[in-house]
Amino acid sequence: MGFFKKIGDALKRTKEAFSRKLDSLFSGGEINDDFYEELTDILVSSDVGFTTSEEIVDRLRIYARKNKIRKAEEVKKALKTILAEMMEEVEPVKIEYPAIITVVGVNGVGKTTTIGKLAGYFKDNKKDVTLVAGDTFRAAASDQLTEWANRNKVRIVKHSEGADAAAVVFDGIQSAKAKKTDVLIIDTAGRLQTKTNLMEELKKIDKVITREYPEANRYNLIVLDATTGQNALSQIEHFNEYIKLDGIVLTKLDGTAKGGVVFSIAQDYNLPVVFVGTGEALGDIEPFDAKEFVDNLY
Repeated sequence: MGFFKKIGDALKRTKEAFSRKLDSLFSGGEINDDFYEELTDILVSSDVGFTTSEEIVDRLRIYARKNKIRKAEEVKKALKTILAEMMEEVEPVKIEYPAIITVVGVNGVGKTTTIGKLAGYFKDNKKDVTLVAGDTFRAAASDQLTEWANRNKVRIVKHSEGADAAAVVFDGIQSAKAKKTDVLIIDTAGRLQTKTNLMEELKKIDKVITREYPEANRYNLIVLDATTGQNALSQIEHFNEYIKLDGIVLTKLDGTAKGGVVFSIAQDYNLPVVFVGTGEALGDIEPFDAKEFVDNLY
């Protein structure tokens, strides 16, 4: 099953909610100020965010005026063009090898499961993968990651619970260099804004990677739960204070009607969605494609 089909299935709830509102709007009368105001409300209610919704509608007004668009059906197509352009303005992340992917996020977003899926994705693409159990804070986190390593038949580097996370990362890097590993994926403790010590630990891990493997291609990815909608934005902001984020992995997209948050992420933080979770099975993770995402919205 390709991305188009998977993203279509994953976006089913978002599409149903969004399409229903748009169909009602586009079946109405003339294209005027009231029309654009109602469109703004629809975008906001679809978790696009107020500022981003206004930006989209402003661009649509200009586009419609420039191209002399007056029919609702033409505006509907034009909206897709605007949404796709907005997503494509954010430079996508292209994974190059050897790669070190540090995965961060708050508790409960599906971070460890995402790492397991990423390991499977890279292995399916003929890459040698090693996992690093850098979450030494949560009980049994290392055991959970070991299960994913076994399932994917990839190596794992781990220490005992409560060990120094940066020391585990150090050992993981030495192993990756010695074995010429293509992809090193580092799990980190799920942390909230109140856990200052864990946030500082992230900075320490970041420094170890920079010092020990400067020639590697670095990617700091934050895992966001799509069901949280606009609340995900504050997570981006906080993690960005401690390490420079390069992109996003969006999980649980199939369980929410809040897929519109992707546009706020692009507009407010200029961060690309790199991967998207499209279901619960091992293979349900795909590289994000902005055009196909927009094509499947309505």
